Amino acid sequence: MQVELLLERFTHTRRQTEALTAPLSAEDCQLQASPETSPTKWHLAHTSWFFEEFILGPAGVDRVFDATRTMLFNSYYETASTGFWARPARGLLSRPSLAEVMALRERISANVVAFFRESPADAEALRRLEIGIHHEEQHQELILTDILYNLAVNPSEPAYDAASPPPTPPRETSRWQHVSGGRRWLGSEGRAFCFDNETPRHEVLLRDFVIATEPVSNDEFLQFIEDGGYARPELWLSDGWAKAKSEDWRSPLYWRQDARGWRTMSLHGALPLDGVAPARHLSFYEAHAYATWKGARLPTEAEWEAAAPTLRYGEVWEWTQSAYSPYPGFRPPPGALGEYNAKFMCNQIVLRGGSCATPPGHARVTYRNFFPPEARWQFSGARLANDA
Repeated sequence: MQVELLLERFTHTRRQTEALTAPLSAEDCQLQASPETSPTKWHLAHTSWFFEEFILGPAGVDRVFDATRTMLFNSYYETASTGFWARPARGLLSRPSLAEVMALRERISANVVAFFRESPADAEALRRLEIGIHHEEQHQELILTDILYNLAVNPSEPAYDAASPPPTPPRETSRWQHVSGGRRWLGSEGRAFCFDNETPRHEVLLRDFVIATEPVSNDEFLQFIEDGGYARPELWLSDGWAKAKSEDWRSPLYWRQDARGWRTMSLHGALPLDGVAPARHLSFYEAHAYATWKGARLPTEAEWEAAAPTLRYGEVWEWTQSAYSPYPGFRPPPGALGEYNAKFMCNQIVLRGGSCATPPGHARVTYRNFFPPEARWQFSGARLANDA
């Protein structure tokens, strides 16, 4: 039964990824407008390579990806192949074509289903299948965040989805919520699926603190802009100020001001700024500067997790002030899968909560997302906290 349930979810996930690409042309799928983003076509190929590399290959199933294509679509697993194509140059890969990549996907999907239906259920293979499903779901989110960036550079402001966006959910006025300190547990118990970086569950000691009941809104962040927030170095961390000046930041990514007022680029095209919606596409530096301007701070990830059960979250990834590092007692899995998270536990900041682009089930209380502090193309925002 576990095998059939996983295979049903595997098939659904693969089809969902393809459904996300349905509004895109082959030319759209080739776009890579910055080194941080990847072409949709690359995501489609990489997620297929993952299943072959970590499930089918070790089982001796004939490979669909030859050595060259493995090098092209391996993301960063140093121990899985001899080298890989540089991330900033993924948009140069016109071959294989999109049609060829889709054919590769079909073959890999069929091979995965056949393998699990024809072979005895192996616990390790099933574990890797579940990881692969969640991995592809992560790339579904990246397909949306990357295509938004890749389309946003086009002055014609094309929409990924031309339909009207859903209305902003009703929102209460944000207020401070008191959270008592003391001994708390941080991390996953491991009973349901989680990534390795969510473990092991461990005790932390917290002081009393307060946390905002709502993330920072567009109207609230606009007040920061109008008060000269981007021109006041005393509000910024040194690296953040240097980045803001060198790249001429004057507002969050995708915000544009013209005779019609403030507008923002979205998956539905360029839209008037929705004042009550959470501010999105903030870097950690912008979130930190805003918090400083408000006389507050960002929560630690332990504070965020302690408060999360009583908060509404999931509209926007929320920056914390915590560096992305291993939990006490963490040990990466052996082999190439140990590179999934562990190798990035340096120079990154933790985000919590999930966003409008996050697949269902990923926006759990213990989920740890992470990006470098200058990253802005994700659906990232801020929630304020302070000492009690």
